[in-house]
Amino acid sequence: MTENAQGVENAGNASEVLSGSERGTIPSRGFILGKRLLDIAAALIALPLVAIVALVLIIINPLFNAGPLVFAQTRMGRGCVPFRAYKFRTMRQIDNVERGPHDPLETHRITRLGHLMRRMRVDELPQFLNVLLGEMSLIGPRPDYWDHALHYAATIPGYRQRHTMRPGITGLAQVATGYAESADQTVVKTRHDLRYIANAGWRMDADVLWRTARVVLTGFGAR
Repeated sequence: MTENAQGVENAGNASEVLSGSERGTIPSRGFILGKRLLDIAAALIALPLVAIVALVLIIINPLFNAGPLVFAQTRMGRGCVPFRAYKFRTMRQIDNVERGPHDPLETHRITRLGHLMRRMRVDELPQFLNVLLGEMSLIGPRPDYWDHALHYAATIPGYRQRHTMRPGITGLAQVATGYAESADQTVVKTRHDLRYIANAGWRMDADVLWRTARVVLTGFGAR
């Protein structure tokens, strides 16, 4: 078995994190199918907006955020499988990721334009392409950087189980706790993600969407 596979296999059980009353039920196949169809529709509607935003950023990027427009990073997706997640770049470029799995965000690398994009969540818009490709959903657990996710899977109970559904552009953990920067915060994030999966349904998704709209307006959790 490879080191990566061992890291994924060493994850704990969701039952170690959630109490009996929190475990809920497995989402129905009808909900999963309907959710996928809505994801496709949302992506098709959003992609023209993404293109317009990209055109604006192409014009102003050289002034405030010089470098490539789009940033792609390998993250852990459904089934603990890696995929390339796309974002509008908000940080100055480096050759390799230096931040450890429990280190704070490298805020000194965020450009002036990047701060604005992060606050408005504009940097996440290219992930609608990931949604269209079936790698992500509109709502679900946020995907973590692959190397960090391997560490979490090996050390945090229930972390592997948060990948039983497609990762989302937004999710319950994001609207409830914001950006996780420590081991304790990642444990809390995992608990929220498992609660979302255990109780996934139209009411839960509607609640997350409503809370996401409030987060975008207030800037809560933006880093």
